[in-house]
Amino acid sequence: MKIIVPMAGRGSRLRPHSLTVPKPLIPIAGAPIVHRLVADIAKVLNEPIEEIAFILGDPAFFGEEVVNSLTKLAEGLGAKASIYRQDQPLGTGHAIMCAEPSLSGPAVIAYADTLIRATFNLDKDADAVIWTKKVDNPEAYGVVKLNDKNQIAELVEKPTEFVSDEAVIGIYYFKDVTVLKDELQYVLDNNIINGGEYQINDGIKGMMRKNKVFVTGTVDEWMDCGNKEVAIDTNTRMLGFLTQDGEKLISDSVKLTNATIVEPCFIGENVVLNNSVVGPNVSIGNNTVLDNVNISNSLVQTNSVIKNACLNEAMIGNHVKYDGDFTKISIGDYTVVE
Repeated sequence: MKIIVPMAGRGSRLRPHSLTVPKPLIPIAGAPIVHRLVADIAKVLNEPIEEIAFILGDPAFFGEEVVNSLTKLAEGLGAKASIYRQDQPLGTGHAIMCAEPSLSGPAVIAYADTLIRATFNLDKDADAVIWTKKVDNPEAYGVVKLNDKNQIAELVEKPTEFVSDEAVIGIYYFKDVTVLKDELQYVLDNNIINGGEYQINDGIKGMMRKNKVFVTGTVDEWMDCGNKEVAIDTNTRMLGFLTQDGEKLISDSVKLTNATIVEPCFIGENVVLNNSVVGPNVSIGNNTVLDNVNISNSLVQTNSVIKNACLNEAMIGNHVKYDGDFTKISIGDYTVVE
C-alpha cells in the first residue's frame, strides 16, 4: 500500500502562521497536521505501508527541514519516503501527476489540510473508495450521489437541491492507482480544466464512465485546519480524542511555579509556567515560557515568551515575544508585541 500526499499549497487562509511554516507542518495538539493525518490513515488501512509520496511546492519554502521531517514520518511507519515537487499551482489533478513514478498499485491519496478519526473497514474489493463525512449543510460541499447498490454514481459540487449528506473530505483509496493516473493523463493531454485548474474529480469521472466501482468510507470525525478559528476548534477536539485514547500529553520536563494546568492540554518539552493558569484546551510547544498568563482554548507554538496576558481563542506562532493584555489574537512567527 502507498499513501500519496499532495501538500504544495501555501495555506493562505491560515496566515500569518503559514507564512513561515507550511500549513501541513503546523502542530495541532502537539503534532504536525500531516503527521497526524498520515498516522490515522495508516491505522484505518491496518496493513504495511510501502511508500509515502509527498508532493511539495517551492523548495525555497518547502526546504530541507520539511523534507527531513516528512522522511522521518514515513520511516517511522516503516515506509519509503518519496519527495516530488509541484512547481506551479495547477490543481489537484496536476499535483497527483507530479508523483507519476509512484502511481502504481493500491494507494490512498490524501490532501494534507484536514484531520480525521475513522474506524471503518476499507472495502478493498471496490475499484475505489471516496472517504466522506455526513454533514448538516451538504449544499456547502462536494457530495456523492449513490445508486440503489450504495455505490457512488456521481460527484456533485455544492448541490442546490438535496443529493446526499455525505461530503467528500479529500481522501481516496484506489485498488490500482494506475487507472486514475491514466485518466488524469487524459485530462492533462486534452487540457480539461475546471475552475482554472486540472482537477482530480475529472480523473474520477473518467473512471466512472468506464464503470469502475466507487463506494464510500464514512469517517467518524472530519476536522479542518484552514484558518485560525477552525484550527483552534480542531485543537480542542483533538485534545479531547487523545485524552480518551489515554495518550500522554504533558511532558515530564514541564516546570511549574505557582501554576495550574486545567486539562485537557498538550504541553511540550522544557516549557516553563510561572504564576499562570493554563487550560482547558491549550497546546503549548517546546521551550515556551508563560509568566503571569491565564490562557484557554488556544495554540502556542515553540520557543515563545508570553507575559502578563489573559488569552482565549489565541493562536501564537514560534519565537514570539508577547507582553500585553489582549484576548483574541493571531500572531505569526518572529513577531514582537510589547
